[in-house]
Amino acid sequence: MSTRRRMAEGASEVESGSENAAAALVTLQYWLSPAFPVGAFAYSHGLERAVAAGWVHDRESLKAWLDALLLCGSFRADAVLFAAAFRARKAGNAAELSQIAELAEALAPSQERHLETMAQGRAFAEATGGAARPWPVAIGAEAADLDIGLLTAVASFLQAAIVNLCSAAQRSVPIGQTDALAVVMGLHGDAVQTAAWAAAADLAELGSATFFSDIASMQHEVQETRLFRS
Repeated sequence: MSTRRRMAEGASEVESGSENAAAALVTLQYWLSPAFPVGAFAYSHGLERAVAAGWVHDRESLKAWLDALLLCGSFRADAVLFAAAFRARKAGNAAELSQIAELAEALAPSQERHLETMAQGRAFAEATGGAARPWPVAIGAEAADLDIGLLTAVASFLQAAIVNLCSAAQRSVPIGQTDALAVVMGLHGDAVQTAAWAAAADLAELGSATFFSDIASMQHEVQETRLFRS
């Protein structure tokens, strides 16, 4: 076989693999985008109450609020659940996946946060034909069927969570698009760091210490004027 032919066949194999990986990433991004019918735009994760209480009122306070969720709060916990569901599906362990789903549901700290994770999980299942599970477990399991690495999948999941709450902040604080983008970019490093940690963590390392966020989600249940369901 000529050198030119070997190079051409090798390039074809690389391109085919690259196309598969690209298709998987695009699919995951579509699932995580506002265009996918899970209703993520309707939930603020308690942020609307934090705004009403004056805890979040500008770009810096929003960044601090979201950074706490990333480093020691619900975003971090959801990333661990996502990764655990991903691994369980990869291993074909249906029993473990069911246990992860039960744990994820039990971890919801308030009625509205329970609604947020369960309703999005059900909507995602209806759109993809999968099983109805809490949001991070539902999408983590389906992501395992894509040609995509765990770290990339977890990082994409966290990025979508950040962007969704920045969008909610634009409607509730309010802040402008430039400030919202600055927050998203400012959290890039911590998002990647948390994704890397979560991808290697196990369920024994689950935890959250963002009590103000949990309290905000509880107080939002009786907030009279609201734009969001949580």
